[in-house]
Amino acid sequence: MGQDIFSELVYGSRISLLVGLSAALATVVLGTLVGLIAGYYGGLVDDILSTITDIMLLLPVLPFMILMAAFMGQDYQNIVIAIAAFTWPGVARLVRAQVASLKGSLYIEAAKAYGAGSGRIMRVHILPQLYPLLVAFVVLRTGGAIIAEASLSFLGLGDPTQKSWGGMIYWAMNSGAISSGKWWWIVAPGLMITLTVEATALIGYAIEEYVNPRLRHL
Repeated sequence: MGQDIFSELVYGSRISLLVGLSAALATVVLGTLVGLIAGYYGGLVDDILSTITDIMLLLPVLPFMILMAAFMGQDYQNIVIAIAAFTWPGVARLVRAQVASLKGSLYIEAAKAYGAGSGRIMRVHILPQLYPLLVAFVVLRTGGAIIAEASLSFLGLGDPTQKSWGGMIYWAMNSGAISSGKWWWIVAPGLMITLTVEATALIGYAIEEYVNPRLRHL
């Protein structure tokens, strides 16, 4: 490859972390929107959105992400869209459960009695209660998004003009790293992906324990 591996790792971390965080944010925003509406309104709205969520949860995520990314073209923005499009249902289901338990609270009933509309109640009274949980979701989903980006880039669906950890593995394989015995071309980015995902998981679990103290005793 003729390039310094350490420099590529540092330079490629920009794309891997940016795509991972952007996809996680998009996933949480979309999942929160669906879960908030389904949990608050209930009834037919909840049935429709919950059915869509359940169907999405049954789909094989990676093959559909590959198809969508291949159809949209080699660009990291398209990878972010593909990841978010198929990973939001898990967030939506958890948010819906939280909202359904919150909407019967006394302060929500008081807000309704004072004439607050549904939009204001969701935005001002319910959504802020979810912020700590949503932060944990973003951190935890970042690790999964980094793995998804690496998988798609490894298959040649990433932007060839930009460096990422998954792209490094792709080009290493294409350059015959295994046959030539240059294992460090593959191990170095793979190790960075593993350590970063492990770090985001530990941070996310720590935030979850802070948000929900009952988890500390599990």
